[in-house]
Amino acid sequence: MYLSIGVQSQSLTNRTLSPTLFKYLVKDTLFAFFVSFLFFFAVFFVNQLLLMAQQILAKHVPFYQVALLVFYAMPQIIAMSAPFASLMGTLITVGRLSADNEVLIMLSAGLSYRMIFLPALVLGIVISIVSFFVNDVLLPAGTIQFSRLYRRIVVSTPALELEANSVKRFKDTTIVTGPVGGTAITNVIILDRTSDGERRVIMARDAELKDSGNEGLSLDLTKAFIQSSKEIVRDDYDYATTDFLRYWIQQDDLIQAVSSISPNQMSSTDLRREIAVKTANLERMLDEQYVLSLAAALNLEDSLRKGPSNYVWNRRENNLEAFSKESYTAHIMRMDRSLLLYRLEYNKKFSIPFGALCFVFLAVSIGLLAKKSGQTVGFLFGLLISFLFWAMLLIGQTLSSRMGYSPFLSIWMPNILFLIVGFVLLIVRTKR
Repeated sequence: MYLSIGVQSQSLTNRTLSPTLFKYLVKDTLFAFFVSFLFFFAVFFVNQLLLMAQQILAKHVPFYQVALLVFYAMPQIIAMSAPFASLMGTLITVGRLSADNEVLIMLSAGLSYRMIFLPALVLGIVISIVSFFVNDVLLPAGTIQFSRLYRRIVVSTPALELEANSVKRFKDTTIVTGPVGGTAITNVIILDRTSDGERRVIMARDAELKDSGNEGLSLDLTKAFIQSSKEIVRDDYDYATTDFLRYWIQQDDLIQAVSSISPNQMSSTDLRREIAVKTANLERMLDEQYVLSLAAALNLEDSLRKGPSNYVWNRRENNLEAFSKESYTAHIMRMDRSLLLYRLEYNKKFSIPFGALCFVFLAVSIGLLAKKSGQTVGFLFGLLISFLFWAMLLIGQTLSSRMGYSPFLSIWMPNILFLIVGFVLLIVRTKR
């Protein structure tokens, strides 16, 4: 009798998850994920898209074009929403199961915590892969279509590029505007370069914006002051005043101003290629700078070795200053901010999508602690953890771009930290 009970008990504890129970857990988690996804999608949508759409609609851009812009920007919102929805969905599901004692029933039926954890882990992997695909494939494709459409809108509606109290940079031109009423602008400053390479500053009391078709954008300036100076000899300058001046911005400059794609809109392959090019260029420039630093160091050593009896001794302070300057320049070059930004975005391409997988461990371990109101507790903890993750990500980006910290550690630290905390809590919970 004792032997049969022992065999029965052993078989009970070695039970695997049945297909019916697996489907039940997956279905429950998917529903919570879908609801959470809609919540985060709405938050990011309002924050990033509706403001843009409102701004463009105010310029009398056709509604269907605005709708297309919003559609092309969808992949970025989806890629950002999915990991946080995975966290909150798992928290809500496991919290409800724990509060309703369904976890206790499954444990009593012979299932282990590992079996209960399996559906959430599978969904976390699937969501991470889908999120990475959206972020790495659909996002760059959507960005290309977004840029093409926006270029067409800018060409047909040039007023879109000039707003009140703003600074707009085109190819070789920077325009600073004051208050705007319709097409009339007050207090305009234009900074550009002439065809001869001279720096030019144009200031006007009033300006009127006009769409000149294929020729681009024109500003009719009233009471204008123009001052131009040589690039090298700043004291050599000319100035003039006029009651009326027409200033042109070519259509190609308008197109180029909105054509650039930022690193966060590239695919991981494109980012890796750009990083390789930038790294090679930086190494070449550093080699050249190291030669200059070495030459300055040798001059300093020579002046110190010859001593006060030699006339070179009097140059020691100048040589020291030159060496310090070249060394500081090399240090600044090593802190290439552009390269750091590309490396940050490359790591974000992987860390944010696969954050969904890291969140699963933390969500399951916290959800198992819920005793009542599991869904409410899961929702609140989901918001708190999402806020902490986003804050840590922003802090890491700032430390890396401003102080040169490792891009990998700065971006992956939130994932690593939450993964470790989730493992520790899960081990503690299962051993109780």
